[in-house]
Amino acid sequence: MRLSEEEVVIPIAPGHKNLLSHIEQAMRFRLTDTATPLRFVVTRTDAEHYRCEIGMMANAAPFATDSIFRFVQRGGENTENFNAVMLVPTGIGAAIGGHAGDATPVARLLGTACDRLILHPNVVNASDLNEMPDNALYVEGSVISRLMMGALGLGPVRANRVLVVIDKHRDRYFSTAAINAVNAARASFGLNCPRILELDPPVRMRAIYTNSGRATGEVDGLENLWEALEDHRGDFDAVALSSVIDVPLSYHQDYFDSEGDMVNPWGGVEAMLTHAVSDRFNVPSAHSPMFESREIADADPGIVDPRMAAEAISLTFYQCILKGLQRSPAIVRDQDGMRRSGVLTAADISCLIIPDGCLGLPTLAALEQGIAVIAVRENTNLMQNDLAALPWAEGQFHSVETYLEAAGLMNALRAGLAPESLRRPMKKVVVKTKTRSVDGATAPASKQKTS
Repeated sequence: MRLSEEEVVIPIAPGHKNLLSHIEQAMRFRLTDTATPLRFVVTRTDAEHYRCEIGMMANAAPFATDSIFRFVQRGGENTENFNAVMLVPTGIGAAIGGHAGDATPVARLLGTACDRLILHPNVVNASDLNEMPDNALYVEGSVISRLMMGALGLGPVRANRVLVVIDKHRDRYFSTAAINAVNAARASFGLNCPRILELDPPVRMRAIYTNSGRATGEVDGLENLWEALEDHRGDFDAVALSSVIDVPLSYHQDYFDSEGDMVNPWGGVEAMLTHAVSDRFNVPSAHSPMFESREIADADPGIVDPRMAAEAISLTFYQCILKGLQRSPAIVRDQDGMRRSGVLTAADISCLIIPDGCLGLPTLAALEQGIAVIAVRENTNLMQNDLAALPWAEGQFHSVETYLEAAGLMNALRAGLAPESLRRPMKKVVVKTKTRSVDGATAPASKQKTS
């Protein structure tokens, strides 16, 4: 079994109408029977094409779960609560959230503007730190995609049984450090870990960059991991993974020396693995990398960019995912379960907050579901899509400069206030006159004016 990504070019849809359906149809002709799609992103839109990158699992039996393109239209918004989804896609070089949990202050701010904030590990994972807001639901990125597509619900839990799966490292020092990190979580914040599984042979992960500059990778040798998880089905509610990610030796120092300009090379391939685990087993999952050697672990990076500092002080990078998975919500797929009280579905999502230019399944789903989207221009990244050009409903799409502005906009939406009513000068309302001919036929609209 193998995970990899490839570039796909899809012809433009006129006016970007029915875009989700257009992309799904195009992908059907490009996938073989032995390839299961796991991730999808439009990296660039030009006058003629959508340039896309799709992550797939090859040489495996088809998943029992739905296609990532399965869409279920919600009946409308449940306005009992105001719930938001915050995304900072992994591996796109986001100025905020592209490194080591450096979007956490933003998450804590946005958490004050909603009842529930649904976010993914990339937003708040900071090696030994995880300071996500108390009202956050920590879920893997593919789970958010399926939530927005209407294919599943999220069931809040009191606590999970977190199965820990680590590589059998050639240097026992790193395996021991990971085990000590788990025991520290058990002793300090009450983690329930039924057991630790050590994989031998380990999963093989290699980080690479795509033509668009995104961080992604290749994963081989999943058979041992799959067998281990199958053997222990029913014994765990979430999976915490830790394994070595192969990168050129120079990347470690190059990354810290770049002052944030280098795209984090590790996150993309981690997301590929957790997408596969969560899609296959329908449980929350997250991954932390292991150092390859003591030489790398002992290297002195100096004083680094603050966004990278959490990585510079950690040995295992494990505490953040253990804390996140401790209360990660259950994945609910059956229709009866999705109707249970307390289970969040697409109908319960009031808005999506994303870096400007990011066009993946959550954005496409929001477009179709009628969910408000807030795009933050300050969070620059590699994606090159004009989101404003999509066929949004009136008042559905909002472009803001900063997350500070996004929080204010969320409060306005939550209060039912038209955002333009809070700005000056206010535009005059458009008055359109409709006339009727003598024979009863409707005549063409006459002049329109503002008032």
